[in-house]
Amino acid sequence: MSAEINEWYEFNQETIEALLNDGSNAELPHSIEYHFASDNFDQLEKAAVDAFKAGFEVGDAEELVLDDGGTLFCFDAVIERPLELDVINKDTVTLLAIADKHKVHYDGWGTYFVE
Repeated sequence: MSAEINEWYEFNQETIEALLNDGSNAELPHSIEYHFASDNFDQLEKAAVDAFKAGFEVGDAEELVLDDGGTLFCFDAVIERPLELDVINKDTVTLLAIADKHKVHYDGWGTYFVE
């Protein structure tokens, strides 16, 4: 998981820098939405339970029909956080471990601009 975690750390840094460079207010917390996906609903549900136990608000899973006719399920684990790299990196480690444990896909995070 070392190479993968380093890629996510780089993603985290670039995303935070872009938000701050665009003027998002670093003094205020941001609603961070961490994304998960899987073609196996049961595995995704178990990941959602673990994310909830880790302190994240977990939304209902959504079902997406892919172009090839396959089905993908996804959910967001949401938490209020400052735009601080060490905090986001710690969340990333926690959530990657959950994704790995349940064999689901961790798909990064997003947030909204805060003035």
